[in-house]
Amino acid sequence: MNVLAVLENEAALPPMTEMIREMKPEANLMCFGSSLLALAAAREQEIDVALIDTALPELSGINFGRYLQELYPRVNLIYLASDREPGFDALRQHASGILPKPVEETQLRRELDELRFPDGLSARKRLFAQTFGNFELFVDGKPIVFKYTKTKEIVAILINNRGAQTTNGEIIASLWEDDGDPEKKGSYLSNLRQDLQNTFTRLKLNGVILKQRGSLAIAADRIECDLYDWLEKKQSSRYQYLGDYMNQYSWPEVMHAQLDEIAWSFEEE
Repeated sequence: MNVLAVLENEAALPPMTEMIREMKPEANLMCFGSSLLALAAAREQEIDVALIDTALPELSGINFGRYLQELYPRVNLIYLASDREPGFDALRQHASGILPKPVEETQLRRELDELRFPDGLSARKRLFAQTFGNFELFVDGKPIVFKYTKTKEIVAILINNRGAQTTNGEIIASLWEDDGDPEKKGSYLSNLRQDLQNTFTRLKLNGVILKQRGSLAIAADRIECDLYDWLEKKQSSRYQYLGDYMNQYSWPEVMHAQLDEIAWSFEEE
């Protein structure tokens, strides 16, 4: 569970951090005294629960919550307020809760135990990647359509690499296999990366692609994937490898061979 706390008073961050860590020790906690810094972090990391001070100076807490809901429709918003004025706006947003300041431990614990969306987004991963047979991508059960066909192939490469950062050079080598001018291919790759970002932003899949300078990775824990499920659960997986893997591409041959070996080992057990 990813928990974001954004407070007006930075002096209140340490005690708030301590309270949340005691109640949710397993949570990935991010605390900020700046709404702009918090929003930048939220664009990179999917948020399950957000504790938001309504009196934020740079961006009002209610507007900050609206931005978060645009990014993650099932985020649990818990507002912290010194008066009752923001209550109506919070209700209109279907917030998970609203707490008076200063926040008391018992009240915070109750709100965290009674979330509007108890399991956050992890209860239902919207993106499904099919790797057995032909590679396909689905969001909410519908195929994703990109502007360029090779954009989907980039996602296939990232999924094949199972969360490892993959450099632009490695992506180019897989997509074109020494075919053509590398400089032109680099320019084309920039267009593909932009198409990927635009498509995932439009579909509110923020945080699924992890970007670094010159490389990309898939957030493996944010997607459902037949390959990942089979590798983890083996023969008890709902998905079974039958010898076909990303059939429309030639570059996954190494992984294909590894999957064959794993499948044979299952038969020998």
